[in-house]
Amino acid sequence: MQTLDEMRDRCLLTHEQHAEIGAWVSQARTPEAILAMPDALWRTLELASVLMDVDADLRGEPPLSGF
Repeated sequence: MQTLDEMRDRCLLTHEQHAEIGAWVSQARTPEAILAMPDALWRTLELASVLMDVDADLRGEPPLSGF
């Protein structure tokens, strides 16, 4: 929910979208249920994720450990 709150605070989600996505995720019991989110909400969430660059850490070099 922290990421959703940040998306709302950055005006990437409206208060209504934030509430709808939050409610969907809260009631979803499985990852598959989350993925069944209505298309319009899913596209909104994807766009906000891209604009926030939430996947940046996945593209970076893995941290060195054990050295």
